[in-house]
Parts: sequence; structure tokens; C-alpha cells
Amino acid sequence: MHCSTGAMGSKGSKSPEPSPFLDTPWREINWSDKQSALQYVKNYKPHIEGRQLRILLHGPVGAGKSSFINSVKSVFRGKMCTLALANNMSCDCFTKTYTTYKIEKETPNTFYPFVFNDIMGLHEGKGVLVDDIKLALMGHVKENYKFNPESKLSEGDQFYNSTVNPNDTVDILVCVIPADTACVMTDKTVQKIREIRTAASQLGIPQVAILTKIDQTCPEIKEDLKIVYKSAYVKEKMEEFSADVGIPMNCIFPVKNYSEEINFNDDIDSLILSALKHIIDFGEDFMNHKMNQAEGSHGYA
Repeated sequence: MHCSTGAMGSKGSKSPEPSPFLDTPWREINWSDKQSALQYVKNYKPHIEGRQLRILLHGPVGAGKSSFINSVKSVFRGKMCTLALANNMSCDCFTKTYTTYKIEKETPNTFYPFVFNDIMGLHEGKGVLVDDIKLALMGHVKENYKFNPESKLSEGDQFYNSTVNPNDTVDILVCVIPADTACVMTDKTVQKIREIRTAASQLGIPQVAILTKIDQTCPEIKEDLKIVYKSAYVKEKMEEFSADVGIPMNCIFPVKNYSEEINFNDDIDSLILSALKHIIDFGEDFMNHKMNQAEGSHGYA
């Protein structure tokens, strides 16, 4: 399904097709002030000393999880980066191991206080197991664990982390969904996403979704990303996904990852930074909430 109306109606048609674009945007973002948004996320520092914010990405195979990490790093560093290996084939999953990605600051060997974890994609037959994602949420999965679609990580395994510290646990879960194929996700994939959401909810972990590949939904958006929030199609896809898995609309963010570009685009940056700002804010709130709960019994809350 595309958001463009396609061919014009013939001379005898009764009424014109409704416009695929709304007169006014249904969500506002500041397209003209990318620098303030960039400074906001660059200045982020957890309130809790020594903590880092852990962001776990999951979603269908080929959704653009690794590409989103690369895009964020590119925007921060001001040059195109390939920190996470991305694959442009959606038929198989390129990410096989549990990997933490840090973004280096201008000063060598210093990093921003948030990290991304990219995991094997969800797939009906051979994707990551929901049980392994649950273990990752709780901080039990060690770096470089190779996902096995046949069996989950178990206690006693060399990659099972039995001594979890606060920086090992996930502070926010991000579901990455491709806008161009969201409507053809299988029931089993949707069910896996629901199960992961339920596990995160039981742990109190906040969740957002990123709708990638919005430029593939229609030529008008490909030409001008600023009209994404006027697109009836994109809004409809977000509403359908929200209804399917239960993530509220105000926690779903459309983005376009850097993929074929060799130069930066302020509109791409604005959407990426808008999503990242909310991811950081939600994760920080959860991190502080956990600390307040832990210290409440000692009179510090």
C-alpha cells in the first residue's frame, strides 16, 4: 500500500480520491532548529553518578536496527559511520551476537553516557528467542553471546551473567518496525513483539517504537520528509501498529535512517534526534524511578 493516490480518476468518475495528505500536520516538530536538539542529547548526563543508559533495540529481520545505530552515530560525529554492521537484505538476519555500541565523543576514549544493544532480528523460524530477550532486559546476557534460535541461554553458560550490576540492565526497549512492510508482518512476529512488550512491562521498562523506511512509503515523502506528519498513510500505519502491540501513539516515532546518502540532510537528522531525545528522556525517568524505589526504604526517596 502506498500513500500516493495513484492514477487520476477517469472523466466519468463520481468523486476524486481523498488526498493522502492532511492540511495540517498531526504532530509538530521543530524542523529549523536541529542544532538545539543535537545539543540536548549531547549534553545528556544521567542524574545517577556512574550510570549509563542502556537502550535495547529489537524488531523484525531487516527493520533497520543496525542502521538506526549507525545513523545516530553519524549525526553525533558529523561524518557517515558504520559502527554496527548493517545488511540491506531482509531475507536473513545479519546481527547474530549480543553487542553493545558506544558513541565516542570528540575527545578520544570518552563516550556519551548511553549505549545501544542490537540483537538478532525476530523471525518466525530462526530469529532470536523471546526468552533470550527477556534475559537481556534483566542484564543476564554477556557481551558477544551468539544467539541460538534453537535454544535459549541458560544459567551456567559462559555467556550467562549471574552477577548483574545496574549498568547491565536495560533502561528502555525500542521496537524497530519498517513502515513499508509493517502491514505484512506475520501474526507470529506480532505475537513475539507482544510477548517481549509484556516481559518489559512486568519489569517496568518503558517502550517506544521507531517506524523506519518512511521514505519508501510514497514518492512525496521521499522527496520531502517534512510532510511525514501530514501523511494519512504513515499515521494509519502507526495507529495499526499501536493497536496491534499496545505501544501508545505518542511513543512511536517515524524516522529515515541514513543508507544510500553520502551527505547529511537536516530533515533526516531532525527526525532521528526527535526520536532519540524521547528515548533518552523515557529511559532516564525509568532509571531515576528505580533508584528512588531502591532508596525509598532508607529514607532517601
